[in-house]
Formats: sequence, C-alpha cells, structure tokens
Amino acid sequence: MQPIQLFELASSQSHWLTVRQSVVAGNIANANTPGYASRDVAPFEAVLDQTKAPVRMAATHPGHIHEDPMRGAVRAGSFGDVDVQPSGNSVNLPEEMTKTGEIKRQYELNTGMVKAFHRMMLLTVRR
Repeated sequence: MQPIQLFELASSQSHWLTVRQSVVAGNIANANTPGYASRDVAPFEAVLDQTKAPVRMAATHPGHIHEDPMRGAVRAGSFGDVDVQPSGNSVNLPEEMTKTGEIKRQYELNTGMVKAFHRMMLLTVRR
C-alpha cells in the first residue's frame, strides 16, 4: 500500500493560504501608505513545484528559525491593470477584498476535503 499524501498536500496548501492571507492583509493595512506596492503570492501550483524537495538552512540547534520556502513566493509590483494612485500606492481595495474571499473559499474546500477523507478512512477501519 502506498502512503496517503493527501494530508501532506492539504497541510501545504493550508500553509500557503496562511501566507497569502497575511500578504493580502498587509496590502489592506498599507492601502493609504504612500509609495506602497501591492504584493501577492505565487500560485500554489508554482510554489508546490518549487518546494517538493526544499533546501533548508543549516541549523546548529533545533530551536533555530529556518527560512520558510513559501515566504519566498511573495512578490511585489503591480498586478494586472491596477492603477497607481497619486500617492504612488498600487493597492486596489476591492481586488484585495476579493482575494480574501477566494482565500476563505479555498480554505473551506481544503478543510472539507480533509474531513471527508478522514471520515472515509474511519469507516474503512471500523469494518
């Protein structure tokens, strides 16, 4: 029997959603900051391809902080046809709020699939 990698994949996507939510929240928080460039995270598929065999920083102590490979997927700049405001800010609040809705739906889908798979595994073990 091959190992079930659904839980690992769901955990990775959940982590990616957390990173994306923090970036979007930072964009919203800096909506009035002059010169702030809107940021976003690379799509999950691209990040997953890069982190299949992650290279971690060497640590001499288990308590040392290691670099998060998904944080490296954050990029700055203008995305799509976002207008830069007179203050030099490129944050589009309606677009950022749409992103928060997408993140919420993706997280709910992720947790729903994990719950369903977990129930299915429990049913097979009981029999």
